[in-house]
Amino acid sequence: MAELERLGYVHQPHASAGRVPTDRGYRYYVDLLLEGRRPARSSRNVEARLRRASTVDDLLSNVSHELSRASHHLGFALTPSGRAAAFRQIDFVTLDRKRVLVVVVSALGHVSHKVVNISETLRPVDLTQAANYLNQEFAGLPLCDVRTAIVERLNQERTLYDTLRTRALRLARKTFENLPESSLFVQGASLLLDDATDGNDPSSVSRLSALFEMIEEKDRLVRVLNKYIDDPGLTIIIGTEHRTQTLKNLSLITSTYFDGHQTGCVGIIGPRRMRYARSIAAVDGVSRTVSRLLGTTTGATWAN
Repeated sequence: MAELERLGYVHQPHASAGRVPTDRGYRYYVDLLLEGRRPARSSRNVEARLRRASTVDDLLSNVSHELSRASHHLGFALTPSGRAAAFRQIDFVTLDRKRVLVVVVSALGHVSHKVVNISETLRPVDLTQAANYLNQEFAGLPLCDVRTAIVERLNQERTLYDTLRTRALRLARKTFENLPESSLFVQGASLLLDDATDGNDPSSVSRLSALFEMIEEKDRLVRVLNKYIDDPGLTIIIGTEHRTQTLKNLSLITSTYFDGHQTGCVGIIGPRRMRYARSIAAVDGVSRTVSRLLGTTTGATWAN
């Protein structure tokens, strides 16, 4: 034990405590688990439950639930970036005289919602006509190209004498400004608090507050998770290996999936002392199942 401590694999948190693994010790153990590991598969029950989803969003929401249930930690699923996603349709719904709910649907059925403020009172028929114009003009284009085209056309607004076109483009510009490029589905955040409480470390509870804020805002956590999509396959980050201070007391297991066009990721966030073998198998198996379901299913099927 003294030799393990000298090598940095275990440490003694305080004088009356026993030795516990360091991040280096956990890394050594995880690397041993990964040596010669066979690709994991989800159970038939898990795959059957995932197949019941009628849309991509439903599928990924169910994935986060399945991962949380399998690991007893936080499970998440991140949609692919909207940069390459094709635009399918847009709809406007009146909320009140000054606000409109905008629903954007991609070709693969991913749905984004946003509330925009308007400076004029618009009738339902006005919104329907605006949506019809945008759908006719931009359907099938990548979302990033739609955003660019809208800005370019509005820069030529002096030549636009058609009220319908001008109104539609202004609504679309407000819609695509800061529209999230990825959506995050999270399940089991409360389990992180349970883990911190069970660890008898009061300070660990306060350290989770920043993570809970990230989960509430989602955009910040999406930016962090997107950094792990660069490399395909399984990624495991333990404690101080994180570049983000908020996650330095936690472990992250994530694996990419491919929907036939783009790459997203699924994974687990939990304490460093998690059951790595079980969690790795769950993440790996579910990511392969998602790739198989989305890769063999047409976008039209999921979008309906």
